[in-house]
Amino acid sequence: MDQNLREQVVQQVRSEIISGQSPPGTMYSVPSLAESLGISTTPVREALLELSRGGLIEPMRNRGFKVVEPSEADLRNLFDLREVLELHAADVVARKSGAVLDDLYRRADDIARAVREEDMRLYLEADRAYHRVLTAAADNPMLTDMVMGLRDKMRLYGITSRSGLARQQESVPEHYEIADLAKAGDAPALAILLRRHIRAWEPVFLEALSRTGKDLVREPLVAARGRR
Repeated sequence: MDQNLREQVVQQVRSEIISGQSPPGTMYSVPSLAESLGISTTPVREALLELSRGGLIEPMRNRGFKVVEPSEADLRNLFDLREVLELHAADVVARKSGAVLDDLYRRADDIARAVREEDMRLYLEADRAYHRVLTAAADNPMLTDMVMGLRDKMRLYGITSRSGLARQQESVPEHYEIADLAKAGDAPALAILLRRHIRAWEPVFLEALSRTGKDLVREPLVAARGRR
């Protein structure tokens, strides 16, 4: 039970941070967050420790966990690494015979529904699950962990801005096309599309990151909880 609760807290806090709702400097208190969620402090503490190991927050003695401030250099470096690793994984998948990719289409359906219903939480979760399925099909657990770790460190600032919403719409057919190309084994075309798919978000995030923290808070994802 605590394991499930821990994962729920991880997903919520990660979503708040990477979307920009919890800007740099925001403090997460274990007792306050546990109280607001109506659960014990153990899964909350474990969740925040996991996120601190991922670099999204850092422990502050006797205060809780503070959201770490990213930089443009950090974001550009993350995009560079993601491109290298995700394209390598996709190339392996496309060149493999018998790769099971049916779940990609189900995840693409979830992404399309999230965009249609303007459900940002679902979009973030479905997009993360989609790219995990694609990368995991390369059958290299270490590679999968590295890719997902990089994705979880990215700040998706601007995802609910006008350009961010437009990019979400554009990404819907891309997810189906990526699945089609991977299934067909067309590695060159898959590399071109996946590179564009990843990099198209870079200017959106960088533009939003250049704004002040006050501006970022105006793009909420979910209700803030337990931050005192």
